[in-house]
Amino acid sequence: MKEDKESGVVTIRLFGSLRALMRERGLPVGYERVVPREGKTGFEVAEELELPEERIEVMFRNGLIRSLDEKVFPGDRVAFVPPGTPGPYRVLLGMVGGKKGPKP
Repeated sequence: MKEDKESGVVTIRLFGSLRALMRERGLPVGYERVVPREGKTGFEVAEELELPEERIEVMFRNGLIRSLDEKVFPGDRVAFVPPGTPGPYRVLLGMVGGKKGPKP
């Protein structure tokens, strides 16, 4: 993780229909991206991957649900999750009431 912080790398994973979307495009479902030391918002990271905002329900950053308007920093692990996660998992993952934040 220290190497990732120094190199500016963020690890990004996609789930559910977002994985399917990338496969349809012939693209990988996991990424490593370089972000500046001051970070980028989840919205900016999703935009760079050409992920439609309306297809993202929540962003996990380092295992915790975060608003898409929060910043992602070097060394972080990020996952984008689409709407439609089954009921019990929503509670276990903390997604109940965990909608994304407003656009910056």
